Amino acid sequence: MSLSSPPTIKCHVVSHYLAEQSQPELQRYVFSYTITIKNLGRGSAQLLKRYWLITDANAKKLVIEGEGVVGQKPHINANDEFTYTSGTVIETPVGVMQGQYTMEDDAGNAFRVEVAPFRLAMPNILH
Repeated sequence: MSLSSPPTIKCHVVSHYLAEQSQPELQRYVFSYTITIKNLGRGSAQLLKRYWLITDANAKKLVIEGEGVVGQKPHINANDEFTYTSGTVIETPVGVMQGQYTMEDDAGNAFRVEVAPFRLAMPNILH
C-alpha cells in the first residue's frame, strides 16, 4: 500500500489598512487582505473550509470558521493558483491574523494548509 502525499500548497498574503472605512475614534480599524493560494503539486485540490484566528493588540481574539472562501470552494489545478480578497475589522490599529484551510485532493483525502501569521497594521504605526 502506498500513501500519496497531499499536493504542496503555498499561500501568499498581502494586507492593507482601509482608512476610508475605518473610524479610529470608535475603535474601528478595517483591513483587507489578498491571499494567493498556489498549488505546486501534481494533482488538483479543492478548498472546502477556512479557519481564522484574529488577535488585536488588546489580546482580544476572534475565531472565524466557515465553508470555502468568499462564497466559493475553489478547485485549484496542479501548477495553478486562486486569488481572493476579503476583509476584517478589529478594535486596535495593529493585529495579527492566522489560520488554515481544509482542502481535499483528487482521491478525496482531506488535508490542512496552514496560513502563517500576518500583520494587520495602520501605516506608520510600527517602525
